[in-house]
Amino acid sequence: MQSLWMLLASIMFAGMGACVKVAADYGASLPHVVLFRGIPSVLLLFIWTQATHRSLIPTSWKLHFWRNLAGVTAMWFGFFALSHLPLSTAVSLNYTAPLFIAAWMLSRGGNQRDPVRIVAVLLGFLGVLAVLRPSVEHEHFLAAAIGLVGGAMAAVAMMQIRQLGRVGEPEWRTVFIFSCAVCLTGMVGLLFDGWRDIGLRAWLALVGVGVFGLVGQLAMTRAFGLGSALLTAALQYTTIIFAAVLGIIFWGDLPDVIAWAGMGLIIASGLLSVWRTYSEDRIMRGLTAAPATTVDAEIQETRRV
Repeated sequence: MQSLWMLLASIMFAGMGACVKVAADYGASLPHVVLFRGIPSVLLLFIWTQATHRSLIPTSWKLHFWRNLAGVTAMWFGFFALSHLPLSTAVSLNYTAPLFIAAWMLSRGGNQRDPVRIVAVLLGFLGVLAVLRPSVEHEHFLAAAIGLVGGAMAAVAMMQIRQLGRVGEPEWRTVFIFSCAVCLTGMVGLLFDGWRDIGLRAWLALVGVGVFGLVGQLAMTRAFGLGSALLTAALQYTTIIFAAVLGIIFWGDLPDVIAWAGMGLIIASGLLSVWRTYSEDRIMRGLTAAPATTVDAEIQETRRV
């Protein structure tokens, strides 16, 4: 049942995307949005780490550098797409990251070039074409391309997060350092773009970006930490559905049949790619585990219970 926290996270992330669009519609700049996305996480995690006497010094600055370079770029590109595209379209492009991971694995050759991943990649990018064809006007092709590149950069960030986990870096420290990088780039962006006078609606939307993003991050962390990794990864694709509903309610962006089919293909291909990755991880763990005696097996079974 802990995996169901991912449903709350999906609702929060869809709400965050909606707030990004509202903030942009009412005059907030992209640096504004990025800065407010990072501030709540930095403040909350800093207070929590100080209260619990936890160290904020990372185990590998190099891995954090590459994770933040990819992750922050993905965030900026994703927010740019959200500001200029229909909500469901922008969110769908953001969730193409597993397709790029699968494509990268296929490019490595060897046993990674399996039919399941090939089908996942083909279905996924066919879904992208279906989403873009009816939803994006000619003047929005640049925003769509940036959103798709943002999905690719998110894939790079995901692989770096996996490397950080392998060296023993806790999730909260990774999120804190990433949030600091987000705030830093937001402030640099404001130095170049300048501070804009914005109205109450834009301020409320910016607060919504931070609050929705923070709650979504916490719920997602709980889901992945305590629930089934495979089920949680599957449930995260409900963000696309929630975003489509919000787009219909607040902007009247009703996707046509082809766009709905494209979203379905992106979701299906993402689920297929995620399932393949987790199934291979379980097989590899089984192959690398040392043979256990009957007593050892009973002890391990007891620990799992």
